[in-house]
Amino acid sequence: MSTVLETEEHQALRAAVAALGKRYGRDYMTSVVRDGAHPRELWTEAAKLGYLGVNLPEEYGGGGGGMAELSIVLEELGAAGSPLLMMVVSPAICGTVIARFGTEAQKQQWLPGLADGSLTMAFGITEPDAGSNSHRITTTARKDGEDWLLTGRKVFVSGVDIADATLIVGRTEDARSGRLKPCLFIVPRDAPGFGRSQIDMELQAPEKQFELVLDDVRLPADALVGDEDAGLLQLFAGLNPERVMTAAFGIGMGRYALARAVDYAKTRQVWKDPIGSHQAIAHPLAQAHIELELARLMMQKAARLYDDGDDIGAGEAANMAKYAAGEACVKAVDQAVHTLGGNGLTREYGLASLITAARVARIAPVSREMILNYVSHQSLGLPKSY
Repeated sequence: MSTVLETEEHQALRAAVAALGKRYGRDYMTSVVRDGAHPRELWTEAAKLGYLGVNLPEEYGGGGGGMAELSIVLEELGAAGSPLLMMVVSPAICGTVIARFGTEAQKQQWLPGLADGSLTMAFGITEPDAGSNSHRITTTARKDGEDWLLTGRKVFVSGVDIADATLIVGRTEDARSGRLKPCLFIVPRDAPGFGRSQIDMELQAPEKQFELVLDDVRLPADALVGDEDAGLLQLFAGLNPERVMTAAFGIGMGRYALARAVDYAKTRQVWKDPIGSHQAIAHPLAQAHIELELARLMMQKAARLYDDGDDIGAGEAANMAKYAAGEACVKAVDQAVHTLGGNGLTREYGLASLITAARVARIAPVSREMILNYVSHQSLGLPKSY
């Protein structure tokens, strides 16, 4: 893919991460999934090379970069067939929120570990009855002396089994009147009353999904990240990077699938010429390439706006990037499988499992329909239907 719009530093980062990804690749990730394990070796090596914490402040052991750099890391690992989904959560969401709004003590406690990979943090926002409507979050935090008591349920929380803590989105009880006042709490994995159960997923990924139950989880005052009255600002400081990184995840996966299909189309002969010489094969692959490139441009724009401190502009661009990448990823994977025909459904070629995985970029962390709602309201000024 073209990199002329990137700095020399970004191009060097992209090449270095691509080399790391190539050493592991799809076979490594497939074996990790088969064994029910986690990609600890890749996670540890990526951390050691400074890639996991590239977006975190230098004074806390990070690389001093931003979403532009972190999205390059995830995209290139994905393009090599070995994406690290927890990068979306641990350094991008949790690391960013703590770096921007945490106390000095919280930064000292968490950021160096998030940067070097020795600590991992999960993120819990989705609820069984709220779905994409964060205004319906019912997980509540109430004061009990100096402490907080947290009660509620969360679903589809990635990697809780390996996370040292989970950043939970709740709301103060007086916010039940309807006005959203989200609060963010760091909940240690061994906190009494903090229960988890694994969700049985068709998705083949090393990162497990969990439902959480918080039953009067008692937290000290310093478990609160930021100001309890800061509201949406703090929440979207984490959600915009999440959308940028989901775009990187989708673009990387789409690139991997497309590359496999192109290699196959160059060499597979049914009649006298390789199948890639036929426009019915070549044109859809060319379209998939174009759409992935366009999605990446919007992702780069969103990352740049976010890193420049334009939260409003980044919100629009990050949603658009996530939408574009999700669509491009699904189309690329579908066309790749179709190009290989029956081989596309075999375990040997490793593309069929991506059919399910590609849907993640359309569904999570927010559905494409909710993004279309956002764009129609915020960008076009159309009235809401809800």
